[in-house]
Amino acid sequence: MNKLLSFAIAVLVACSTIPATAQKQTPPEGGTPRNFTLPEKQEFTLPNGVSATLVPYGKIPKVTVSMVVEAGNVHEGPNQNGLADIVGKLMEEGTATRNGKQIAEEVARMGGALNISIGPNQTILYGDALSEYGPELVRLMADILQQPAFPESELERIKNDFKRQMNLARAQPGTQAQSKYRGALYPNHPYGRDLPTDKEIDAFTLEQVRDFYQKQFGAARTDVYVAGQFDTGALKEAITSSLSQMERGPAPEIPVAEPVTKSDMIVIDRPGAPQSTIVMGLPVVDPSHPDYMALRITNSLLGGSFGSRITRNIREDKGYTYSPRSVVSERYKVGDWAQIADVTTEHTGNSLKEIVYEIDRLRTEPPSEEELQGIKNYEAGLFVLRNSTPGGIISQLNFLDLHKLPDSFLTNQVERIHAVTPQQVQETAEKYIRPNDMTLVVVGDKKQIDKQLQKFQQDLKKKPAAQ
Repeated sequence: MNKLLSFAIAVLVACSTIPATAQKQTPPEGGTPRNFTLPEKQEFTLPNGVSATLVPYGKIPKVTVSMVVEAGNVHEGPNQNGLADIVGKLMEEGTATRNGKQIAEEVARMGGALNISIGPNQTILYGDALSEYGPELVRLMADILQQPAFPESELERIKNDFKRQMNLARAQPGTQAQSKYRGALYPNHPYGRDLPTDKEIDAFTLEQVRDFYQKQFGAARTDVYVAGQFDTGALKEAITSSLSQMERGPAPEIPVAEPVTKSDMIVIDRPGAPQSTIVMGLPVVDPSHPDYMALRITNSLLGGSFGSRITRNIREDKGYTYSPRSVVSERYKVGDWAQIADVTTEHTGNSLKEIVYEIDRLRTEPPSEEELQGIKNYEAGLFVLRNSTPGGIISQLNFLDLHKLPDSFLTNQVERIHAVTPQQVQETAEKYIRPNDMTLVVVGDKKQIDKQLQKFQQDLKKKPAAQ
């Protein structure tokens, strides 16, 4: 024990004698930011309208395949809230040639996985496998896409599972706030619909499921993406042979929303809640707009990164919240900006005050070059990470196609990020992040927060609209 103590003391003494210059060294300068080089891709379109993009990428002997159909919740009718989800979930239950268990076993044998996700604008079949099974994976996914069995025996189970998921989500204050916020901004569009109710889900029939599939799915709305290590000729042949007979179906069409900009406050009572959930924001531009990149950088600096101003203020300095964030949501040809936070009940009003303070400060004072450079490095780094996997490449390419953007949106993105100036950030905040025009949703204990919210509204109304 004494020998151990003597050794520890000797180490400490030795460390204390190391010159300061040896202990603290200036880190090397970072490299010059480089634009993203999109791997060489092969694109082709089948006579029926199916579009395919093949991108060799990486060294791992695996291939990722995504079949994206422009059919989602926006294509549901007024009385079909959630129907697209039921259709997608039933597609996983089997085809005319194999049941759900057989599909799972086949994918496992290929060393991969397969799933179907349903979003506002698209239904996505996503799978991966060892490279040698790439063509087989394509044929399996094509079978699921073209010949879903929609087994009646599974419909009730699927509906019950979906009801449980929706009820769990509906019980979350964050979901409640987000749902009310979207409903306020998009009152006349599917983007603004609330979560499906039990009654709505129970009403769905197998005939409605099949009808939605027939009317919304088809070759003209289908894009196939392949990335990873694969035999190009074999994959192209598999796509062509397995999808050429798919019916053309409806032309691509996504109803464009007309978001509402409105200064409003919506309060949802949650008696006894120790926290208030805040969502406040307004419509902004979509990715095709020239101001979009500057808006993204502005968002990151203001509240969209861990080191952002709002986060430092109400999390690090004040301790009002643990994980605030601001986001730019890219929808089809529209977008919106929102600040989101779960704050302590007693500091609900103070949190809103500080959020507006940081917004106003950025609207009137450009950030320093040093602060902005840190944010630009962060955004450029995130962009690189998003392109570091086959799945990431596919996601980026799908983003381009959905929003009708050129390849240069990717290949020049690092350059565009670093071209944003402090003055642009200030001007962008002034133009788009306007507290007086925001919709505010708060989920919390009304007895505890009403007076705080009234004072916040009164103080906000005193501010000139230009501030």
